[in-house]
Amino acid sequence: MQSIYLKPKEQRRLQKGHLWVFSNELQNIPHTIAAGETVQLFTHDKKYIGTGFFNPHSLISFRLLTRNEETIDRKFFTKKILEAAALRKKIYSESDTNAWRLVHGESDGLPGLIIDRFNQGIVLQSFSAGMDLHLPLITDILQEMLHPEVMVVRNESTQRELEGLNLYKKIVSGDPSSTVQTIHDAGITCKVDLHEGQKTGFFLDQRENRKSIRSFCKGADVLDVFTNDGGFALNALYAGAARATLIDSSKEALERADNNARLNNFSEYRLIAADAFETLGIMTEQKESFDVVILDPPSFAKNRKNLATALKAYKRINKLGLQLVKSGGFLATASCSHHVSEEDFLNAIHQAALAAGRQLRLISKNSQPPDHPILLSMPETSYLKFACFYVTD
Repeated sequence: MQSIYLKPKEQRRLQKGHLWVFSNELQNIPHTIAAGETVQLFTHDKKYIGTGFFNPHSLISFRLLTRNEETIDRKFFTKKILEAAALRKKIYSESDTNAWRLVHGESDGLPGLIIDRFNQGIVLQSFSAGMDLHLPLITDILQEMLHPEVMVVRNESTQRELEGLNLYKKIVSGDPSSTVQTIHDAGITCKVDLHEGQKTGFFLDQRENRKSIRSFCKGADVLDVFTNDGGFALNALYAGAARATLIDSSKEALERADNNARLNNFSEYRLIAADAFETLGIMTEQKESFDVVILDPPSFAKNRKNLATALKAYKRINKLGLQLVKSGGFLATASCSHHVSEEDFLNAIHQAALAAGRQLRLISKNSQPPDHPILLSMPETSYLKFACFYVTD
């Protein structure tokens, strides 16, 4: 195993629990080491820090796997996956749900790896060259451990390009007909397409937030913007909403939402395949209004460079949403960007309320669910912000 060395004093963040080393923190970038190779990391004065994956082509040059002198092999990955599975068994029961995030990257000690379970299907994502090299071993372990009907790799994120990795998706085991799995969560049934759905097939990270809106949706006229597979709208209808309007630019996503609504015997809903900003503007001009407006946009801030532009987008979409909420109604709004802090997110909503001439009262705020745990030493593992407001004139 080859070795790499930090510059003086660059070990401090690692000693506080962080798992990354950036290229400018190393004494040199040894290009004789292949991308994804497992190496040992030392301080500038040759004190051992840990073992992990190295990539000479990435800004994140080193990802720490262990602080012990152990081999990164089948035994190591099995132990880590079993530890992650043990947490999920403590927080979820099969009667509650059969879908959860099994491994959440750095938070579960497996940097750059995502594993989602959907009933008898498994979806994997890899964001580092080192994890890419070990995917065959990891899928073999999962096959032995869980015996899934199908396993799909969804390596389509542009984040992989930062590691010099290609983008692709493929079924690595099982019958292609099994890529559509039926999941249940808190009384709602959904069909999830593991091969064609967004990201890993379904957004598990909004689980608790979707349930939280039920308390104020009975009898309500609900608008669900950026609905994707219809998660929020389905929860609103389950809670007794009078009607739900689902907006998404993807016709394929709306088709899945439609199928899920029918699967749950819901009928009082309409689907609009269109740009959210444009559609909300038209609705405002036509003086439409709703008891509950839900905004769950994609990440507007892919990196820190476009943070200012992203905050303008959050202000704009929330202003449009607020203009459609009846006085005495509710706004539920989210941000899934790590680069947008909770303070900045709430300030953007406050500015939107001022621009829309609405009075807001924050009644709840939340983050990501327990199967997406946050590592306190790594702010990068915390990304989801969710807030509900009571809206008046």
